[in-house]
Amino acid sequence: EKEEVNVSLKLVEEVTAEVAVRDRNMSGKITKSRSAANAEAISGMVSVNERILRECHNLYTDSENGLIRIADKLNLALLPPRKKITVMLMGNHSAGKSTFINWYVEEHIQRTGVAIETQGFTFVTSGRKRESLTGNATLHLYPHFKLLQDFEGLSEYLCTEISTSKQKKFSLVTFVDTPGLVDGDMKYPFDVDKAILWLGELCDLIFVFFDPMGQALCKRTLNIVENLNETHGEKLRFYLSKADEAGSESDRQRVLMQIVQELCKRPGLNKCGFDMPTIYIPNPNKTSRCVNQIDEVCKAIEKTINQTVQNTLNSLEKDCEVIADVVTGILKVDSEVSLYNRKARTKGCLFGLIGFMLPVFLLVTLIFGNLSRELLVVSLGEKMTQTLAVYLAPMHTFWAYIPDDQEMYIFLGLAVLSFLFLLLARFSFRTKTALSRKQKRQLTEKREYVQDVVKVKKKELYEEYLRQSIGDHDMN
Repeated sequence: EKEEVNVSLKLVEEVTAEVAVRDRNMSGKITKSRSAANAEAISGMVSVNERILRECHNLYTDSENGLIRIADKLNLALLPPRKKITVMLMGNHSAGKSTFINWYVEEHIQRTGVAIETQGFTFVTSGRKRESLTGNATLHLYPHFKLLQDFEGLSEYLCTEISTSKQKKFSLVTFVDTPGLVDGDMKYPFDVDKAILWLGELCDLIFVFFDPMGQALCKRTLNIVENLNETHGEKLRFYLSKADEAGSESDRQRVLMQIVQELCKRPGLNKCGFDMPTIYIPNPNKTSRCVNQIDEVCKAIEKTINQTVQNTLNSLEKDCEVIADVVTGILKVDSEVSLYNRKARTKGCLFGLIGFMLPVFLLVTLIFGNLSRELLVVSLGEKMTQTLAVYLAPMHTFWAYIPDDQEMYIFLGLAVLSFLFLLLARFSFRTKTALSRKQKRQLTEKREYVQDVVKVKKKELYEEYLRQSIGDHDMN
């Protein structure tokens, strides 16, 4: 038993040592190893932002009380928030797009080189295990990108690379690596320009990499950037990649000036505050005097993640208000319908009563008017006969003024009048469809769930998000 205990302790120490190991990544910084990152993932140590986005997504997609399920029953169209932001990288070939992804993920996922390695669109995301998906599987994983299959020839050039990396903010990011853009006779198997423009509408960030050693002033790249800037200028970020290979500082400044001048020639791109940080992949074995602003790229991603969390929480509250307002409107309309139905039934009963009682009263007066008083006294008694005479006196007077030869016409006229009242009663009884008690109870429960559960949960998540940067004493 002691030997078994010693062996177990040894295994625990080995696992602990493996988790505690620190490897030097591509940037030369000391970071946690992949084993340590995966150990944190297994133990449930996820960031606050990641957990908030997951919980918001679950509030929409829950099979029983999800907002999407509730909205469908109310004929509302809601979309679940995404659990990750999407960052698209574009630029000329060999601009360092795939290299940057490998550096950010800290895993060699994308092929890199001077040649055009990325010929299609590659989605790079985090997951439970390392996996590569083809075009159909990619569209199944990302249903909001399903319209890409409408681009002729593009489906065969779609793929997804799933990595287990938890480095930086990768668990909240999906990268879209686009084909390297070139001018001249280069032919793509699909319309690359339209595909990039379409993807730009759905992505949260668009990184444009300019390679100082390659075709930085590629006209195809500049044309796409100009078109993207017209509608999605707030998503664009420009970077001078491989800045350490541009020679001396004066050479880098010259290249930057050429690129900026070419961009500013395009309408819409000539704007105040234009910025193009110089970035390159750090190499601990190679020193460079060039200022590396690659951390600015990471900050842009992190800032977008924070904005996405805020937008998701705001959208959650707005969708709750929309659902509550729709339910309130339905119940209000149903209340008006119920009032209309009560009025309709009242009028119908009144018309029906008149149409039914009119011939009955006429028939009674006719019968009792022709009977002798003695027979009525014998049948009903003296007191009842007198009471009946008082009530029927107006009818006797009415019939007394009518000649005998016109009584038949009066009977026919009253019969027609009775029929008209019965007809009006039938039309008045036409009611509108109202909600049943069960339906009203279900709607009320849904409204209470949205207001008392979802909105309260949203408030708790917002407070948790704010506590990352604000102290408890500043929270109301």
